[in-house]
Amino acid sequence: MTTTVSTTESNKTVVRGFIDGLFSAGDLGAVDTYLAEDFVNHDPPFGVTPDRDGMRNAGRLMRTAFPDWRSELHALIAEGDIVVERFTAGGTHRGEVMGVPPTGRRVTLPGINIFRLRDGLIVERWGQLDDLGFLRQLGLVPA
Repeated sequence: MTTTVSTTESNKTVVRGFIDGLFSAGDLGAVDTYLAEDFVNHDPPFGVTPDRDGMRNAGRLMRTAFPDWRSELHALIAEGDIVVERFTAGGTHRGEVMGVPPTGRRVTLPGINIFRLRDGLIVERWGQLDDLGFLRQLGLVPA
């Protein structure tokens, strides 16, 4: 039981480090630190590829368009090799994104991510983001 609990807590620490590193601090190197070489993103955001490079590109895209982008953790739940994160991310629209020039408005993106870990690295991600709300805030979809 102790091994399972410590592994579960360790997995939560890995996920928190990845999210804080890539999406809150803008550290693109977090991809190399926290994602396994064979990482698969089952729901890649913003049309990026479903691999490590795609996740790095998602981080770069958000940091370029929203230099102050941060992810606020609401819940982090883990059991065994699975960690679930519920969050709201957001930032000020200062760079072009999806063809939309900067608006200077604050944009938020709530979502849920499910991560599977192996040997202390993230190997899979499934996500559900409020894409429609995000597109509405950018003016790409009518309110």
